[in-house]
Amino acid sequence: MRIDKLLWCLRYYKTRSIAAEAVKKGHVTVNGQVAKASREIFPTDKITLRKDQINYKLTILDIPQNRLGAKLLDMYRKDETPKEAFEHLELLKLSKEHYRAHGMGRPTKKERRDIDDYLDDNYASEDFE
Repeated sequence: MRIDKLLWCLRYYKTRSIAAEAVKKGHVTVNGQVAKASREIFPTDKITLRKDQINYKLTILDIPQNRLGAKLLDMYRKDETPKEAFEHLELLKLSKEHYRAHGMGRPTKKERRDIDDYLDDNYASEDFE
């Protein structure tokens, strides 16, 4: 089976064309070599792919006939991705929530409410002093 079709079947990409584009950009390696979209995959191949700032490491156990349900994935691949990669992604998400660059436009509704609550708390504390 082709690498782009396999990554689509194993639900790493939503469409086959997105999978083919990721392979074309060099985000996917097979047994340590950069792969082309037409590369044939066989059982025991080791695949590394970069998606959403995570380097996934997979070992193919068997080749599926078509796209699988999420519960059946472990029958066809062994995921060897380290847990630290997912923890790093969580830290990135948390840091992005608290960072707002200067000149990024108006605050969102939630940010505006947070600012108002902060200002109300500060003015309320000054009245009692």
